[in-house]
Amino acid sequence: MKKQTIGIIIFLFGVIWSLVWGIIISISCTTAINSLTMEQLNESVWSPTGPLMLLWGIGGVPLGIVISGIGLLLYTDAKGLTTLIFTIGILFAIFVAMFSGALKFYPPLFGIGGTIILVSFFGILWFWSKSRKEMEGQGAKAADLRLVGYVFILIATWFTCGLGGQLMGKAFEGFDNTPPLHIMIFFVLGWLFLFLSHYQTREKRIPWI
Repeated sequence: MKKQTIGIIIFLFGVIWSLVWGIIISISCTTAINSLTMEQLNESVWSPTGPLMLLWGIGGVPLGIVISGIGLLLYTDAKGLTTLIFTIGILFAIFVAMFSGALKFYPPLFGIGGTIILVSFFGILWFWSKSRKEMEGQGAKAADLRLVGYVFILIATWFTCGLGGQLMGKAFEGFDNTPPLHIMIFFVLGWLFLFLSHYQTREKRIPWI
């Protein structure tokens, strides 16, 4: 079996795995969280400290995404070392990030992280502008869609950080938070425009753009 064929099979497996955990199984999880008390939840299969919740959080969509990435690296004929570094690096980052919750809340770390995100964002825009000057036609349109996607994702990230701060800040104890639908909207728009930017570079163009 060719390497590209194996890559596509692995990619599709990752897609199906992510969709099953991200949609079908997530319905069961969210239904339990929204309909049960904490005491009832602890006695169910969706106990926050139970194995299923841990598997859903780490081994569900995140694992499926990693598997899909491995498949595409094989499909694009990437070097074996590149695939290995990608796999180990991403899994290690997920492990460290998930278990960092055991640390105490330290606001300066969020400030440092936010600064890195913001500086990285403006760095991306700067390099984007350099490459955009050399583009025209469909390539330029794809770049413009990508810019819109970057902006929406950064805005969504900003509000996500604010929501996290409210959850941890003493000043917001007992505060009745509204559903963060605006964050979901910004994330949806961001990823949608990034998808459209890549789709725009296909031979089959989007006729209305």
